[in-house]
Amino acid sequence: MASKDGVAEQAFGPVLAAVATMQGNVSRTEKTHAHEFLEKFQKSIEAWTATHALLQSPEVPVEAKLFAATTLKGKIIFDLDQLPPESVLALRDSVLNLLVLYGSGPRPIQTQLCVCLASLAIQMTQWKDVLATVGSALGSSAGECVLEFLKILPEEVTEGRKINLSEDELIMRTKELLEDNAEQVMHLLIQYAQSSPTASTNPRLLDCITSWMREIPASKLVESPLMDVILKALDNEVSFESAVDSMCTLYRDTREVDDSLPIIQALYPRIMSLRPKIAETAESEDGEAFKAITRLFAEAGEAWVVLIARLPTEFRGLVEAVLECCARDWERDAISLTFIFWYELKQYVTLDRYADSRLGLADIFSQLVDIMVKHLEYPRPEEGETDLFGGDRESEEKFRHFRHSMGDVLKDCCSVIGVTECLTKSYQLIQQWVSKYASQASNEHVPNWQELEAPLFSLRAMGRMVDPEDSSILTEVIPLIVQIPDQEKVRFQAIMALARYTEWTAQHPETLEPQLNYVISGFQHTSPEVIQASALAFKFLGTDCQKLLGGHIAQLHSFYESVLDKLKPASQEEVTEGVAAVVAVQPLDKIYETMKMFCDPIMARIMNLANNAKDEEGQRAVADHLQLITIFVQVVNPYAGPSEENPAVKYCGEILPIMATIVMNFTSSTPILERVCRCWRYMIISYRMAMIPLLPTLAQSIASGFEVSREGCFLWATDAVVREFSEGSEFVDPSTTGAVFQFYEQQAITFLRILNDLPPDSLPDVIEDFFRLSSDAVRYYPKECITSSLAVPIFSAALSALTLQQVDPLIATLHYYRDLFSFAFEKPVVSEFTSPDGDSYTNPPEIREAVRQLITSQGQILSQRVLTGMMFSFPGDCFPDASGVMMTLFELMPQEAGVWLQSTLQMLPAGTMKAGEAERLLKAVADKVQSGETRKIRVLLQDFTNSYRRRNVAPRDGLGRLEATRFRFSG
Repeated sequence: MASKDGVAEQAFGPVLAAVATMQGNVSRTEKTHAHEFLEKFQKSIEAWTATHALLQSPEVPVEAKLFAATTLKGKIIFDLDQLPPESVLALRDSVLNLLVLYGSGPRPIQTQLCVCLASLAIQMTQWKDVLATVGSALGSSAGECVLEFLKILPEEVTEGRKINLSEDELIMRTKELLEDNAEQVMHLLIQYAQSSPTASTNPRLLDCITSWMREIPASKLVESPLMDVILKALDNEVSFESAVDSMCTLYRDTREVDDSLPIIQALYPRIMSLRPKIAETAESEDGEAFKAITRLFAEAGEAWVVLIARLPTEFRGLVEAVLECCARDWERDAISLTFIFWYELKQYVTLDRYADSRLGLADIFSQLVDIMVKHLEYPRPEEGETDLFGGDRESEEKFRHFRHSMGDVLKDCCSVIGVTECLTKSYQLIQQWVSKYASQASNEHVPNWQELEAPLFSLRAMGRMVDPEDSSILTEVIPLIVQIPDQEKVRFQAIMALARYTEWTAQHPETLEPQLNYVISGFQHTSPEVIQASALAFKFLGTDCQKLLGGHIAQLHSFYESVLDKLKPASQEEVTEGVAAVVAVQPLDKIYETMKMFCDPIMARIMNLANNAKDEEGQRAVADHLQLITIFVQVVNPYAGPSEENPAVKYCGEILPIMATIVMNFTSSTPILERVCRCWRYMIISYRMAMIPLLPTLAQSIASGFEVSREGCFLWATDAVVREFSEGSEFVDPSTTGAVFQFYEQQAITFLRILNDLPPDSLPDVIEDFFRLSSDAVRYYPKECITSSLAVPIFSAALSALTLQQVDPLIATLHYYRDLFSFAFEKPVVSEFTSPDGDSYTNPPEIREAVRQLITSQGQILSQRVLTGMMFSFPGDCFPDASGVMMTLFELMPQEAGVWLQSTLQMLPAGTMKAGEAERLLKAVADKVQSGETRKIRVLLQDFTNSYRRRNVAPRDGLGRLEATRFRFSG
């Protein structure tokens, strides 16, 4: 809205229009244009005056004022150098005036203005009397605003790395603003608390106390009147959660329990006096209050856990309070706050030195098992309702996640009171259900099934803790499980529980047959979840009991063929893993025929599916079945002597031509090509030297596939060949290693041709795979790679790849450079990959010189690409490797690298760097070079590029809020 004389409209009319567009019901294109305009506005010089005008105008909508305040905050943090030094003092005074204007709210604007003032306080190093100035300007009438500023100041100082101060300046300013003011702030807060009758019900005061606990020692705070304010605030619902924050922050300063014992002794009785609030908040059904009281006790336990372990009798009350929180959490919304405490307490009391504490607290952990198993129960739906969660899928997913976390707590209990006691509790619950309801149960109706399913889940959760040699309770549990009725969730959980105990079953073969029958019968169930559970359980039975099942190949083959086509792909893979594990333990002379028995029908399915794969779904089916062959290749890995033919490789030789044909027939099907390459790769990984007879055929198939498809998966398969048959590999003759390097060069030539035809952003996956391959090629064949005629073209191709913005190809490319540059040193950091002698490997001078020549010829553009990437386009995950490349350049060629850095800085757009910023960076880098501290250059470059990017490239705060619905502002 414009003012009557139109002055405001002229000053900020376009900004208001853009803000209205962002909030309005308009097209995405219009919003995009408005977003771009506002983003540019936030970084402009004009924003300084426009934001003030917006904030001072009484007619501007409150949402636009919040945007203006947020923009002003960004200007002060990032763009203060846009103002003449003499204007900064006036800016501070204008922010103080704005705070007076907004002294009564709205609070979001007030908060942003306080951040503005705090950021100015950090940067105005000559401003020494910050608290006095702020207090005087805001006056006693703006006490709430002063509290907000005091709360924010420590937070902003802690985040001071985004402020463009040197490390030394920031350390000095932190001391001046926080450490030197801590006592004064404490007196101010006490003064406010004693003068205000509502102090203990004021969350702002409590938040301010919490913020300054980083500076005010806990010992002083506990002895001060502020402690009474915090404890009194725990009795008021308005201030309760802020008071809990204060208490939990106070705990963190007492974790060094030996140093903090007097404080803990003072706090402990006062905290324990609050225990009745557990029942009170639970009965009031105030979920947030109950979570807060749970946090109060749980975090006290975390902070003082070592004292609990040392003095279990004295601190037992605290452990019981946390247990009570768990028991009363009917909504299961707060219990997760206790999980860390139980884990840490378990860690201590299971140490030998705390054996007495373990005994003393055993009954509590025993009760905890009962509580946790009860909480594991699914909800009981309302009468007539079939959906357990009333259609709320988010609650259902939350419950599933929560159960697995509770399973971890049950494992902690096993560590403390023993697996047998914990399993016995679950077993007894199952027995109780059987005695009460078994006679009433049928496949169609299982009464109170939740009481049966929860202990089954607990058995599954605790399975990892069971010693396979143990037979005390499981010999009773397992026979009971295989009689569990057929209700969907109960059957699912029973089968999943059996899947957890397959290692134990392998040691107790007498229990295998009933379990196997129970699992196999699950494949006939109507529930997809039960079928999936059966597939997973069969996988573990096959893997862990492979020797017990080794004599049942015919029956397994019959079962496998009968279920395979009925399963989803994931379950097909799991069943195949179980079967393949049994095939793997067959005698050597039986492996070929057994593998052929299982794999030939799969190959027949593949060829049939391939002949009919007319669409994406059909191609996916081919790919899924190819994965089953890969599983056999991965798992069936027989040992054959050097003079013997490997039976698995013999079978691979039969299917290799079929796979090559599939590749040539599906050159545009990524799923099929990836699965074929995965299979070929595992042939190399699994059978290693035994694959040498097939290597020429396999290499030709990989090369042809890459040439016609241009898919990176063929480079992934090539990498396995390069790794396995490199110069340093044992038993590999020179002719083979030479042929393998030629194979790499052939793939490199094909890649360079592809890159010549298409822009890098069309080939991110191919680029990633090629430079991962090239990194290995450099490591395993350093001399051949570095002196190759392809060295320069590949180096240049990597420069093109640095224009991308995706993380994975960029990291692969940067790793290639780092590995390559390693060979410019006498002792390459990757030398263990190039010589079996490890440390004895010395890089020949001619290789070192060849790398230096590469860098000399391309270093200028490489530096530009890396630095501009860090400033403009690289994702944050690339920074460590990008700065590592630059650091290596300075280690190798400090003078040239300095010139390349200076040249890059000169290319940056005018006005995007602060006055003297480039000169300071260059001087700091030169100093590190001069002192031989080249590794510290990495940090200098990261700090500079981060700062540049935040100021000029990264989006500022505030725009996201405009796209949301209108905020509700409170005073």
